Amino acid sequence: MAPTRTLTLPDALPEPRGHGLRLCAWDAGSDADAESWLRGFSDPEFQRWNTPLTLWTDLAGARTSLRARARDAGEGRSVSFRITDARSGTTLGHVGVNEINPALKRARVGYWVLPEARGRGVGTRALLLASRWAFAELGLHRLELDHALGHDVSCRVAERCGYAAEGTMRGAIFEAGRHDRFRDAHLHARLATDAEPPAPAEPA
Repeated sequence: MAPTRTLTLPDALPEPRGHGLRLCAWDAGSDADAESWLRGFSDPEFQRWNTPLTLWTDLAGARTSLRARARDAGEGRSVSFRITDARSGTTLGHVGVNEINPALKRARVGYWVLPEARGRGVGTRALLLASRWAFAELGLHRLELDHALGHDVSCRVAERCGYAAEGTMRGAIFEAGRHDRFRDAHLHARLATDAEPPAPAEPA
């Protein structure tokens, strides 16, 4: 068994920049951040493919969720970034480095993009930026990404970001809106030793 280790993150998260984006911390005390977080989780397309452990539906729940994310970052378990446009500061979505295992140098990544920001390569650019940060700053060796079977958009984003398909995991995630039924998921992964793919062109 690998020895137990903890990861110490800085009190103030860095703000990775690149590919026309800036990644910054979510703020549970910000009305705008809480509203964007709620919109992201309430979006029908998000709910079609994702079922969080807690199905909150209001701003109070969004703030509670963001505070939990901040605690996880403070204890080195995960890092949650708000994806913003580097020029305007507009919130575009979320990307997270989750389930960080310092002993095995491994973590899982996930992301979502707000409806109005889709179709502009935001998910791809943000995942490339977060992956580079996780390998360089956290010293991780392996990043994993999984998505529900049939979620072709996430499959393409994973592939464009250099996350190789490794197979299908049976009954690995919840069915949409259910905690008592399961569905299969595709597993992708990228290693620190893999070449970083080029970023898509930024929208004019």
